[in-house]
Amino acid sequence: MSRDSGFFEKVYHVAAKIPHGRVTSYGAIARYLGSPQSARMVGWAMNASKEKPDVPAHRVVNRNGLLTGKSHFSGTHAMEQLLKDEGVTVKDLKIQDFERHFWDPVKELKELE
Repeated sequence: MSRDSGFFEKVYHVAAKIPHGRVTSYGAIARYLGSPQSARMVGWAMNASKEKPDVPAHRVVNRNGLLTGKSHFSGTHAMEQLLKDEGVTVKDLKIQDFERHFWDPVKELKELE
């Protein structure tokens, strides 16, 4: 797997804008970047973001609100705890009231840029 560092940087730019207490999905970021089939690549970018403290990778989940990236955080429940610290309820590794917490960059960033 070769990494497209330009794509990864674009992913990080979007992820850095996810507000405290909100979450988005890999697919939503991919759609915003004009590459709707690249959700998995967004996941790879999140996994590679460990050395980028300004990227809140814990706020990126799968399309159903599952914490599929949890194994990439140090500590068994680190991703879940980070979300809970922001007021997001997680039960059985799934965001509760996902629609209320969901931040769609296609809608939200269109207004900002």
